[in-house]
Parts: sequence; structure tokens; C-alpha cells
Amino acid sequence: MATVSSIQRIVKRNGSVVPYDRDRIVTAIYRATAAVGKGNRSLAASLARQVEERLIQAYRGDMLPSVEDVQDVVEGVLMDHGHSDLARSYIIYRHQRAMLRRGRALTFDIADNIPYRKIYEVLRWNMEQQCESVPALNRLIRKGYFPDLAALCDRRYADEVRRAALQVLERRDDVRVVIVAGPSSSGKTTTTIKLSETLREGGLALKAINIDNYFFDLEMHPVDEFGDYDYETPEALDLELINEHLARLLDGKPVTMPFYDFKTGRRTLNVTPFRLRKREILLIDSLHGLYADMTRSVPEHAKFKLYVETLGQFRGADGQFMRWADNRLLRRMIRDMHFRNLKPIETLTHWHYVRRSELKNIIPFTKHTDYIVNTALPSELPVLKARLFRYISLGRRRYRDDARRLDAYIRANRVYELLKPLKPVRDDTCIARDSLLREFIGGSHYTY
Repeated sequence: MATVSSIQRIVKRNGSVVPYDRDRIVTAIYRATAAVGKGNRSLAASLARQVEERLIQAYRGDMLPSVEDVQDVVEGVLMDHGHSDLARSYIIYRHQRAMLRRGRALTFDIADNIPYRKIYEVLRWNMEQQCESVPALNRLIRKGYFPDLAALCDRRYADEVRRAALQVLERRDDVRVVIVAGPSSSGKTTTTIKLSETLREGGLALKAINIDNYFFDLEMHPVDEFGDYDYETPEALDLELINEHLARLLDGKPVTMPFYDFKTGRRTLNVTPFRLRKREILLIDSLHGLYADMTRSVPEHAKFKLYVETLGQFRGADGQFMRWADNRLLRRMIRDMHFRNLKPIETLTHWHYVRRSELKNIIPFTKHTDYIVNTALPSELPVLKARLFRYISLGRRRYRDDARRLDAYIRANRVYELLKPLKPVRDDTCIARDSLLREFIGGSHYTY
């Protein structure tokens, strides 16, 4: 085990927390040196210490880096110290390890909290539509096929939601609560609306409850050294009041829901009367819908749990797959700017809270879902680039030499490199008014 440092623990890909071990970094870097014929363990150990120093500066207090965060820092250190050949070797090694993990698990539906079978289906669909990469998407845009692609992407997503609704209809005698859960900006609200449309067609009466109204006042949440509030944890919600109201509603009793104002960060109690009538199903659209304490007052057999995520299998010009969380970061940057009075750069610097909470409170529960919907739309990326690329560039420049904002710089740089060669689409008139993308860019005929 490596010498004890300020980095004591890291978060694995499946959300579990394990002891930090510098020797694992040393070994990975050493393999990169050996791959280019320069095997040097002393150099690997020296570079690993540099990696550790950056991690200590960037992740303070109870902030824990993930395995992928550590790997990103390794790549940065190698490049910054003039070892571009080692960096390339390390990236190849990292990619090969990822492919091995995928290959081992393709026969399972969900393994290590990753739905491998689902993402394989996504990759096949993208390849069939010739939109699986930046070069492929650029070709479609040049040929004038972008409107057709946008329509195809919307149709695929709507079909998946409809299949989920049909499963609910098959269990109509037992289900009392339908939960639409997923990480930030995965498209839960639009999914809930479209799910509701199909269920109504099937004869089910529905009523949605907005869990966001159960947030505690923002001033009650902890503040970090930058004055940023952590409202991504499920404990930021009044779980006791949620469960009290759920129990009363399923018992046929009325409740009076609170109202939360995101612009002021304050909650007002006893604002909206609400009750479930006989044979009505309650719909819950919540970031933490799979978190056990969120709905502990509801019997398990009475729940249908739908999980949504941007499971996009989209590659950059360098062949690297875009991270699902980066797709959602772009969505949230533009949504926060339009609807929550936040600058995109503020969303970028807050994103480490989002990811920390996802890894701890969302990802570990994905194996307990009844159905998974992929909400990634390859057609959204050129539209998002047109609106956000200048902010991504700003974050990349502003935080490059700020050790405390290493996380923001790494994310901004990664997204910058992915989007840079992609052709932007500034005219969004071809995006349907009921498209999932409208949840973020505005102009939907749905009310959010």
C-alpha cells in the first residue's frame, strides 16, 4: 500500500469507495513507459507523486476523486511534463482496459452498474444511422440530412418510452407509483410526460408530484470554500415529509405540498393541495427516485422504476467515446442558463458535486430498475455546441492553471476537444416541439 496522503479513498466505476493506492498509478504509468520501450519505474514513481499532488490540491475535505478523475490527471501530468509519447501509450492502455471490461460483461444486462447490453444496442443503432462519431455526424450535416437525423433520434427515444409504458400497463393491477429516475439532465421530465401520454391512452389515470418542491432551503446546505452549495445529495430533500405525504396519498388522504423557488433558494410549506383519487397512479420524476429512503413508505410491489440516462455511444474524432456525464453537463449548462438564473461557467464549476452525488446515490441503484431508456440524441450535440462552445472555451482558459479548479478544467478541456471538430447547427427550427432536446434549449410545447 502506498504511503498515507491526503487522498485516502477514491470512487470506483460502480460507485463503491475503496482505499487510495498510489502504487496502482505507478504501475499504470510504468506499463506505459514499457510499451514505448522506455520502462522506467523510477520515472513512473516520480510522475505518480505529481499526480497525487494535483489530486490533493483539487479534492479537499470530503470530496473524493473517481477512478476516471485520477486517470484524467495522469494524462494531464504526462502531457505537461513533456511525455507525449507516454501519454499516448497510457491512453491506449486505458482504452484497452475499458474494452476488456465491456467484453467481459456483454452477456449481462447490468454489470458493475453499467447496462452493457443496452449500450451495445445503442452503438448498433448509431452505426446503422451513420451518426456514431464526429466525422460521421459532420458528413450528415454537410449533405443536408441533419433534420432527418433529428427526427429519427426523437422517434427512437419515443419508442423506448412507449415500450416502458406498455410494461406498466401489463402490471396495472399492482402498480401504484411509477418512478422516473436518473442523473441530472438525463431527460426525466420529458420522459415522464411522454410516459404519461401512453399510459393515458391505455386507460390509466395519472397524477404527477414534483419532488423538487421538497428541497430544504438552500441556506441549510453546506457551503464549500468557493461559496457553492451542495444540493445534489438526496439529504437536500425533506425525505421525512416526502414519505409522510406518499403514505397519506396511497391511503387516499389529501396532502398540501410545499413549493420551492429555485431562483431564491427558499421553500414555502403548505402551498398546493394534492390527493390521489381511486385507481390513480402517482408519477414521481426525481433525480434520486431509486434512492431507497426516497420511497420507503411505498411497498416494493407497488412501484415501477424506470431509469433514464444518456447512454450515448458517440466517438470523437480521436475515436474516444464521449462520456455520458459530459453529454448531461452540456444539457445542464444551457438549462441552468435559461431556467435557473445560473451562468454556464457556474454549472461547470458545480459539476463535481453532481458527479459525486451520482456515484454515491444514483449509479449504485441502477441494477434495481424495471426498465432503462437511453435519452442520448446524437443530433443534440451540434445544436448544443452552437450555444455553449464559447463557454466551454472560457472554462478551459480560465481554469487551466487553477489547481483548485482542476476538475472544471479537465471536464472543459475534454468537452472542448470533442466538440472542436464538430460542425455546429445554429438553426433549431427542425427540432420538433415535443423533442426531448426542447427540455433544455427551450421552445417545447410541453410545460416544464
